Amino acid sequence: MNTEHSKKHLTNTRVIAVTSGKGGVGKTNVSINLALSLSGLGHTVTLLDADLGLANIDILLNLRPLRNLSHVIEGECELADIIIPGPLGIRIIPASSGVRMMSNLDVRQQAALIHAFGDLHNDTDILVVDTSAGLGDGVINFCAAAHEVLLVVCNDPASVADAYAMIKVLHNDYGVQRMRILANMVHKSGEGRQVFERLGLVSRRYLDVVLHYCGAVPHDPLLVKAIRNRQPVVAAYPGAPSAMAFKDLATIADKWERPGAANGRLEFFVERLLQYQPENLQKVLP
Repeated sequence: MNTEHSKKHLTNTRVIAVTSGKGGVGKTNVSINLALSLSGLGHTVTLLDADLGLANIDILLNLRPLRNLSHVIEGECELADIIIPGPLGIRIIPASSGVRMMSNLDVRQQAALIHAFGDLHNDTDILVVDTSAGLGDGVINFCAAAHEVLLVVCNDPASVADAYAMIKVLHNDYGVQRMRILANMVHKSGEGRQVFERLGLVSRRYLDVVLHYCGAVPHDPLLVKAIRNRQPVVAAYPGAPSAMAFKDLATIADKWERPGAANGRLEFFVERLLQYQPENLQKVLP
């Protein structure tokens, strides 16, 4: 085996949760294009669709997985069995769409989902987790367990208000001290920074949390065209303004502090997911 390749897969896995306070801000599109851009930097990237009941990564990429996380939870297969190849070398863990059970897992089903990650071999440099929108327990748990939280916000009062609510819950209830902010679908230069400053102002006033500005993705007709064609813009139109913004975001993310040996294993991510589960759930986990 190639020595460099071996060393690459011995590195610790970084877990980046991409989330938003509300739907409709382009969070899943950000997750996909960030994953592809990180892969373009030479990383082995796995993209997890954690919107367990309304999954749409496969739809946006025009993929047709035969099995998904619902089959893993039901014990029909292992997590490794459902991973499918995506564009530019990324791997995708698909969830289900329109399966009500996945949006309301009972204790044993939640335990099966968490246990499944323990069977995923540590051969991923970066795990990008596309959460569902809002403040549901599943969203918060994935964010609290991740090494980095990337919060997507738009220049919209409701988006900013809901983003602050997300920051408040993660900080006050789960002790998350640092979050990354990405402004999406901005229409003019400086708009993203203004959105960040507005969010930062209220956060600094009431919370002891550190927010980092990660830039802005412009409103881009080529991005809209790529979405309609079920293609990621960084692959379909690599020179588009939005594609360049995603590449800049990946370059920034690549410089984020890497996890240490103790917390860089995917098992650590599973352990942290378990930490935020109810006591009765912990009892049924192996």
